[in-house]
Amino acid sequence: MKLRSDRLPLAYSTQLAPEASENCSHAELFSKAEELLVKRMASGDPVAWFLRGQLYYEEGLYEEALIQFEKIKDVDLQAMYQLGVMHYDGLGTTEDPERGVEYMKKIIYSDSPKARHLKFAAAYNLGRAYYEGCGVKQSTEEAERLWLFAADHGNPKASVKAQSTLGMLYSMSAQKDLKKAFFWHSEACGNGSLESQGALGVMYLYGQGIGQNTKAALECLREAAQHGNIYAQGHLVEYYYNRKFYSTAAAVAKRITDHDDINKLAKITNCLPAYVAKGVAMAAFYLGRCFQLGLGVQHDQAAAAKYYSRACLLDPDVAADLELAANLGKI
Repeated sequence: MKLRSDRLPLAYSTQLAPEASENCSHAELFSKAEELLVKRMASGDPVAWFLRGQLYYEEGLYEEALIQFEKIKDVDLQAMYQLGVMHYDGLGTTEDPERGVEYMKKIIYSDSPKARHLKFAAAYNLGRAYYEGCGVKQSTEEAERLWLFAADHGNPKASVKAQSTLGMLYSMSAQKDLKKAFFWHSEACGNGSLESQGALGVMYLYGQGIGQNTKAALECLREAAQHGNIYAQGHLVEYYYNRKFYSTAAAVAKRITDHDDINKLAKITNCLPAYVAKGVAMAAFYLGRCFQLGLGVQHDQAAAAKYYSRACLLDPDVAADLELAANLGKI
């Protein structure tokens, strides 16, 4: 399970650009925001130093953001947090997970009131480092301990990503406890996690950690799917196919398989790339099955082969499981 860093919990708004208008391009808005920040910095506004770095970060100008954050990291813990993420993930610099871990630990153990809103996210990130064994010795137990701290019993102001990640952790074989998984996905979903909303739908659909409830499953899956959760969309394709709604299954699957940038989708929805890939792989396989058997679409063996191949490339395990089900006549 390849994880992503938690987003920076901001102590104040970073909305600096002048109000957008039809006659003002994004580049012009960026330029005006940058100009405004330079003026504020010149007038002695200490917050403007961080906001300029954050502006670069949000625009993907990581090298410029790195330079800005480096200047103020000793006096601005939000800058230190962003540097920790950037060094760990190699954004604007060479990957240096040890330095990323160092910065996250400084935030967690800081006595400064300005670190308070950062501690849960920093603990999630440090847990990620222990889970992945990057910058520290691998320890799933330490990762779990840190994520439980970061999740803070489901506190909506804590790390929602930690809550969702605990749901995933407890769904996996080594730490498998589906009741705990359902609890944490419920907490994360209630706090706005699109990823956990999709996971809850799957758990309701198959009775994992909770009694089977198709109505609740479809509510979760459809709402998550409407907000862009590709994993939920893939499971809806499977549901429609199994209920013999082949035209609907094929139509939904076609829309999903039109996506070709997994990482971009993951970034937009704040979902893990691996689960985005699983959703597209499921859709591709079922669409291939529809073309192979002429279910809901015209029979097309070449199209079937194309979509089967795509499913295998995106997630070999998903494709293998579905191929076995097909060979056994279950789908």
